[in-house]
Amino acid sequence: MAKLSKTSLDPAVVEMVEKAKSMEIKTVWDRYQAMVPQCGFGETGLCCRHCLMGPCRIEPFGGEPKRGICGATADVIVARGLDRAIAAGAAAHSGHARHLAHTLKMVAKKEARDYSIKDKNKLYKVAESLGISTEGKSEDKIALAVADAALSDFNEKPTEAPTAWVAKTVTEKRRNLLTEQGLMPKGIDYEISDIMHRTHMGCDADPINLLQAGIRAGLADLAGCTMGTEISDILFGTPQPVVSEANLGVLKADAVNVAVHGHNPVLSEIIVEVAEDMKGEAQAVGAKGVNVVGICCTGNEVLMRHGIPSCTHSLSQEMALITGALDAVVMDYQCIYPSLATVAECMGTKLITTMETMKLPGAIHIPFEEKRAKDIAREIIRQAIQAFTQRRGKPVDIPQVKHRVVAGFSVEAIVNALSKLNAEDPLKPLIDNIVSGNLRGVCLFCGCNNVKVPQDRNFTIMVRRMLKENVLVIASGCGAGALMRHGFMDPSRTKEVCGEGLKAVLTAIGEANGLGEPLPPVLHIGSCVDTSRAVALATALGNRLGVDIDQLPVVASAPEAMAEKAVAIGTWAVAIGIPTHVGVPLPVVGGPLVTRVLTDRVKELTGGYFIVELDPEAAAQKLLTVIDERRAALGLSVPGGGRR
Repeated sequence: MAKLSKTSLDPAVVEMVEKAKSMEIKTVWDRYQAMVPQCGFGETGLCCRHCLMGPCRIEPFGGEPKRGICGATADVIVARGLDRAIAAGAAAHSGHARHLAHTLKMVAKKEARDYSIKDKNKLYKVAESLGISTEGKSEDKIALAVADAALSDFNEKPTEAPTAWVAKTVTEKRRNLLTEQGLMPKGIDYEISDIMHRTHMGCDADPINLLQAGIRAGLADLAGCTMGTEISDILFGTPQPVVSEANLGVLKADAVNVAVHGHNPVLSEIIVEVAEDMKGEAQAVGAKGVNVVGICCTGNEVLMRHGIPSCTHSLSQEMALITGALDAVVMDYQCIYPSLATVAECMGTKLITTMETMKLPGAIHIPFEEKRAKDIAREIIRQAIQAFTQRRGKPVDIPQVKHRVVAGFSVEAIVNALSKLNAEDPLKPLIDNIVSGNLRGVCLFCGCNNVKVPQDRNFTIMVRRMLKENVLVIASGCGAGALMRHGFMDPSRTKEVCGEGLKAVLTAIGEANGLGEPLPPVLHIGSCVDTSRAVALATALGNRLGVDIDQLPVVASAPEAMAEKAVAIGTWAVAIGIPTHVGVPLPVVGGPLVTRVLTDRVKELTGGYFIVELDPEAAAQKLLTVIDERRAALGLSVPGGGRR
């Protein structure tokens, strides 16, 4: 148990950490210990290096210095740093979305023949939501119009024509509020560029003004997330429930093991397709076939559409290589540790980078082109087959740990499941169960793992509590990965871990859909980009009830947040009215005004706010309290308190 407390709650990860130590391979936990104690100025956000006069450090306890060399106060320095983190997160998610928009455009123009439109209904639905006429138009012309609309959202738009992928995603009340408060983004790239301009030395020094710009950039991230999700659904199919497995036990000693890693499904979709066709080549060298597994959000993408098993996620990505069974890791971009090159050299794994935005010394770079997608995928898999010939017959260490997973709960899949209870009004059963108290509320879990927290501890503690308290839990990104690796997406555990009301609801839906078992305790909604599906669900509920999102008993948590993308997601969640918990320290506490605004005063503006609580038990209780407050405001019963 002591070992678990230092690294991970995942026994497969702990086993591989011990192997790495025996081989003297440094892992993320070793590198973290080498950094301790970390810089207190940086942790509180009070270190500024935005110009060459610095770096400047503000004394966090009221002493000197109170200002940077240019005169910037603690709150200005903190707000500027936060804004840049939001902008980086928005750039990452929107870069992903832009890639998909260009791919859709190439498909529409017949320039990428290895791809096709898999969900025509989603294409029409998205086009109509954007105000694009579909009558009498060919599928290709509609796709081209959607792609052009997506790409136009990156540029500055006039005030009367705000960023479409925000305006169409939220409720009308929220859209009006954001417009009235000057928080509606003018364009994705515009807001990112604006942040970089205003945080340059000698520009914006008003902390409140800086935070408002940060909110706009956060909402630009929402545009990128929603765009990425919807175009992926159009191109690759809208996810429906699939059955698979998760954890390191999905690797196979006698197969060519290929991991797809990163965040973008454009290449991984083709890898999955081509891998099956190349089974014969793998068998010719003594393997039983090609075993594709996922790491991080690329893994989530192929899991929810094809049932490809997830190997591991985020913090523990090095452990997949430590097994000695992984022949190749195919990488697109985001959340990929540079340390993989060192581990791969020790273990004989081939690393293959594919995108211009993510190259890695020590890796093979095979440039990806949509026009040659299948040819490139074959070249990549042949690299893995060649690596298998060098590994063949050698011992490997695959932890025999894996859990059954039912994943792929898009909003369309959820509504379809609910329609079996009420075909005319699918959302009514969900609303009725919230009103009756069978469902206390809804909680979204997202974000990565953070080495400062024993891996998965905060996720598992909080989710166990929320499920027992009859909160419907949905999860995205590597947060979803943490929960699937601990069995929270296995329907056989629903009766064990859920409260009576939630258990009854999940069982009723499962029975109505002829599944012969309940829905799983936690609903997997996809990759971190697909966190936007939670907004679509909340907006649908708000529209159905005639209320805004900030009135719904809906909360969010990133218990082990790590990346700048998580900061951006948290910002837009707060902006659309969702109280959002973060379970690690945010680098803002050095700015007292900024901290008050984020955790309190912003509530008056948007209805959402940040809850920073490092103790997972206390965090769960705070979120339950928020849910109950919102239930009471709607006139609904509150557990243990009747009606308020």
